[in-house]
This record gives sequence, structure tokens and C-alpha cells, in this order.
Amino acid sequence: MSQENKRHSRLQSFLDNPSKSMWSLAIPIIAGMGIQTLYSLVDMFFIGKLGGDAIAAVAFNMPIFFFVMGLSFGLGSGVTASIARFIGSNDKVNADNAAEHSIVIGLLISTMLTAMGLAYGEKVLTFMGCTPDVLPEAWKYLKVSCYGLSFGILSAFFRSILAGEGDMKLPMLLAGLGTVFNIILDPIFIFYLDFGVVGAAWATTISQFIVFIIFAFMLFVKKHSYVQFKMRDFSLSKFIIGDIIKVGIPASMSFIVMALGQLVFNRILVNFSTGAVAAYQIGGRIDMIVFLPIMGIASALTTMVGMFYGANEYDKIKFITKYGISRAIMITSIGSIILYAFAPNVVSFFTKELIIQSIAIGYLRNIAIIFPFISIGLSIGRILQGIGLGMPSLIITIIRVIGVAGPLSYYFTNILNKPIEWIWYAMVISGLMATMISIVWLRVAFRKLLPAIPK
Repeated sequence: MSQENKRHSRLQSFLDNPSKSMWSLAIPIIAGMGIQTLYSLVDMFFIGKLGGDAIAAVAFNMPIFFFVMGLSFGLGSGVTASIARFIGSNDKVNADNAAEHSIVIGLLISTMLTAMGLAYGEKVLTFMGCTPDVLPEAWKYLKVSCYGLSFGILSAFFRSILAGEGDMKLPMLLAGLGTVFNIILDPIFIFYLDFGVVGAAWATTISQFIVFIIFAFMLFVKKHSYVQFKMRDFSLSKFIIGDIIKVGIPASMSFIVMALGQLVFNRILVNFSTGAVAAYQIGGRIDMIVFLPIMGIASALTTMVGMFYGANEYDKIKFITKYGISRAIMITSIGSIILYAFAPNVVSFFTKELIIQSIAIGYLRNIAIIFPFISIGLSIGRILQGIGLGMPSLIITIIRVIGVAGPLSYYFTNILNKPIEWIWYAMVISGLMATMISIVWLRVAFRKLLPAIPK
């Protein structure tokens, strides 16, 4: 079957059975992200064997990596939404053009971020509150990670291109392959070669390079994708750039705001101890497990809503929105209950230091309360991206992180001198507020942009 016939068949299957199609997209994403999360957990397990300072060294790097993820995944969301809408409207030329622009954007930001990381990384870590005893290992970890930055960013754009045309299987398989390499290389570099924390960075960098090479081979040599790359004939298009960045820039800024939020929380937490920062890092990696299905559903919704919007199938947008959000709530509710009950058992797997365990358990049990609400806001943000609206997600994130969670955490702990648990309370309050705002925004957007949907 030709790529054109595959595209038409995929779009028709979306229209005929949206609920089944959502899972056909979401399950490979969940599987791929699950494999990556498994690596993240195994990575933390190995690093945890080195002690609390080793975990903290990685934790101080997390806002930086979240910033990088923000640019790549955020702009990637713009690419996915753009390609999906063009394919839905049967505009192959612009779908190809959007894919080509994404490659150029990926090259530009990866080059820029690599250079900035190597030049200013140590100063950035110091600015973020990295303590003198942790800074040397944190900087070594960051420096090696910068070597693999370009491979990770470009692979993220490759995934976004394929997601836009509804192909989630290849990204899933490559995510699995990269994770297998990571898990194999971690103990070798960390313990056998005695590289310590920096060994985890080398394992990740090498794995990212392998995945990048395979992605490039499949897309440029094997011509695996429906979209085609004619880079020799490439020329910048203001229309395509505008279509990508109207979703991509706000989505990227949302990630960046969250990275700033992590920075703020790290600086507040380090006033308690570096163990508090380590506990936050462990808790953050564990709660990713609950969000795996939601990220899969949300990503699938971006593709499907984009295609339906391009094809003017507004009734299908209404259906898949209700279906996707309801399933997200059900899954996170179950996950929250399980996580709340077994938090002590899960945390003890990553560290034997009792103080770190206690803080991490407190974090998880508080945050688990709002997981179902967060799933609503996350899904709505990706739905709005699918119809070309990136600003709502950004504005809601700014309100949640900068407007509520950060200031409340500072007020509780620095002004009122409350214990560390009050930082988690601030996160809960901000999450509830963000969910309410996102629901209102979705209703307003649908009334304005989807006139075919019955009132």
C-alpha cells in the first residue's frame, strides 16, 4: 500500500471509529513513554545507590533539561498539529513543507542550546542554587549531557513529524531500543567503569545518538513517512513558520515556565536540605508513571483533533474530546489511589535514606490527590493545540506555576515558616485552579471556533 493510500485509510478509520482510533494512537505512545519512564526509574535506581548527593546533582540539572524538552516538545507540538491539519485537509505540499521546516528548526535550536550549555552551564547551575558540595558532579553530568543534546532534540522533532501523520509505532519501537541501551549502559558506566553520576549522562548520550541515527535512516533513506523531505529545494515560508509557532511557541513557553517552576521549588527546597531536593526529584519521576496513559491520550487527541479540524468534522471533535477526557479521569483516579497506598514501598526502592523517603512520600501522597484534575487540564491543552490554539496552555501554566504555586510556596515556608508539606499544598491549590480555568477556556473556544457543534 502506498503512503498516500495509508494516509487516506488512517484518516477514514479516525472518522469511522474515533474512540478505537484514539487508543490505536495512544497505546503505542503510552508504551513508548512507558519504556522511557522505565529507563528514568532504573536510572534513578542506579544513581540512588551513589547516595543523596548524587541524586541532588541530577535534580539540579532537571530544570535545564525541562527547558530543553520545552523547546523541542513544545515546538514539536506545533509541528504535529500543523501536519495533522494539513493532512486532514488533504494538503500534501504544506504537510511536507511543515516537516522540512521542523528539521531546520531542530538544527537551529540544538546548535544554540548545545553551545550555551557548554559555555554557561556551570554558572546556570550555581544560579539555580546548586550547593558547592554538589556542583562539581552536577556540572560534569550537564557537560556530558550537552554532547547528546542535538541527537535528543532532533529525535523529538522526528517523533513529532510521525505523530502528525498518525504513526506512533516507529517512535515507540525506537524509544524502546534507546531505553534498552540506556539500561544496559548505565551500570557499565556508573559502576564498572566507575564514572559515578557522569556515567549516567554518558549512557544517555550514547543511546540518544543510536536512536537519532536510526530515525534519520528510516526517514531519509527508507522513506518511511508519508511526508517527504526535499531539503535541497527548501526555502523558508512565513506561512508555515507561523502555523508551527502559533502552537509551538506557546507550548514551548509552557514547558519553560514549568522548568522555571522546578528551579523555584529547588531553591525553596534546598533551604530545608539537599535531601529535600533529592526527594522532589524521586517523587517527580515516580508520578510520571501515573501520567503515562494521560500523556498518551493527550498526544493522540492533538493528532485526531487536528485532522478532524482540517477535515471540518466538528462533531467528531466534540465526541473525541468528551471520550478522551473521561478516560483520562478514570485512569488517573485509579492510579492516584494505588500510588497513595503504595508510596512508601515505591520510594524505598530508590533510596534507603529515611529523611529522603519521608519527604518523597509526603510529596506523592499530596500530589496524587490532584492527578485526576491535572489530567483534565493536560488533555484540554492538547485538544486546543489540535485546533491551532497554543496560548491557553501557556497562560494557564503561567497562572498555575508563577501566579499561584511559586508565590504560595514561598509565602508558606519563608513568611509563615511552615514545614515542607506546605509546598505540596501550594501545588495542590494551583493545580485545582488551573483545571477550572482550562475547562472554561475549552467551552469558550469551542463556541467560537466550532460552530457546527450543537449547542
